[in-house]
Amino acid sequence: MLQVTPADALIDVPRRIAAEGLAPGERVRIESRTVRGPGIAWTAQVELTADADGTVDLGRDAPLAGGSYEGVSPMGLVWAQVPEQPGAPREVFAAEPAAPLTTELVLTRADGSRWQAAFVQRLTGEGVTRREVRDNGLSATLFLPPGPGPHPAVMVLNGSGGGINEPRAALYASHGYAALAVGYFKSPGRPDHISDTHLEYFETALQWIHAQLRPAGGFVALSGQSRGGELVLLLATLMPEMVSAVIGYVPGAVVHSAQNACNPANGPDSRNGPAWWWRGQPLPHLWEHNRTATWAPWDEGPEPRRHANALLTALQDAEAVERARIRVERIRGPVMLLSATDDGSWPSSLYGRMVVERLAAHGHPWPVEHLDFEGAGHSIVFPFVPTTQLAYAHPVSGRLSTSGGTPAANAHADEASWAGVRDFLQQAASAAKAKP
Repeated sequence: MLQVTPADALIDVPRRIAAEGLAPGERVRIESRTVRGPGIAWTAQVELTADADGTVDLGRDAPLAGGSYEGVSPMGLVWAQVPEQPGAPREVFAAEPAAPLTTELVLTRADGSRWQAAFVQRLTGEGVTRREVRDNGLSATLFLPPGPGPHPAVMVLNGSGGGINEPRAALYASHGYAALAVGYFKSPGRPDHISDTHLEYFETALQWIHAQLRPAGGFVALSGQSRGGELVLLLATLMPEMVSAVIGYVPGAVVHSAQNACNPANGPDSRNGPAWWWRGQPLPHLWEHNRTATWAPWDEGPEPRRHANALLTALQDAEAVERARIRVERIRGPVMLLSATDDGSWPSSLYGRMVVERLAAHGHPWPVEHLDFEGAGHSIVFPFVPTTQLAYAHPVSGRLSTSGGTPAANAHADEASWAGVRDFLQQAASAAKAKP
């Protein structure tokens, strides 16, 4: 018998994958298969040896050499999956972003007989609702927990790939938060590029959350990834009265230019142009009047290229860094930062330390947490999704890049970061609710 427990649960719930009834010392193979993105099958496999009782347990047993991962990992058959088709899109969710994922398992015995099992990973818990929001020019999707509320709220922002981050918003809602995933480019009704994004758009989104959702305790957190991580820190400095807490996944500590998500119609220097505008003016950014910045390490470096190497040249100009620095001391609430020491996209570990040091220097009176994951890369998501696709073609520029890290380190960062974020949000929302 091959069993998965629980067989149907939220995606962040670890499973016990085990088999019993084998011969003592029998060598078996277990394979996983999940259809993701536009109908692409992702697979992983390990071989194990049954113990004296004729059982194998992925939470106890390390696989034999040559499998998809090494060491004991209860969910290794998920995070170690790779697409069957070389060069396939690296989208790890379903074609409908918040839809459940079904993973099929096959155990093959020494005699050739096969045992089968399956489990379901859900992004939306029971009673969670989804609706598209197009009010006031917004391009967003709202996920609401069951029950009348009011609920604490989270606004979710994507990075330089654009689009609407429905999976993360759905999972936030499944844990009790009203979650509005907001698209600001490459989403319905919005531009195709990050260039010249006017931050008043997010002011409208925050006003909508406060007015329409009336969050419990007035609590509205911002959660953003990569460029979205830069953005949530920036928005909390410009609109502090509407932001209760900030969660920055691999964020920037400075305002960046449009970079690889730029609009090429803006000319040959479009990646050096502004990404963000506020009150009719472009915000100063790192590449502006920078005396040391050069794209050469990126343009001329070996593939897959590390975008971080170009940004490190720009960070050598202290005056340019100070002009572009996000004034995080203006934030009026707790801050959580998730970063990685082998981030290939930009130096998020350094950026995280810069933010922490700035807040400490200004005596920030709210909690500040920084989880910096050793050996991990830029793609920190949440638990139990594949982490193997380290090289990719950027979704806007098309350049072959690496996000850095290793599959195992990235899987650890996914799991530990989400546990930290859940605790952080719970404490921050509870503190807001307790205010008189």
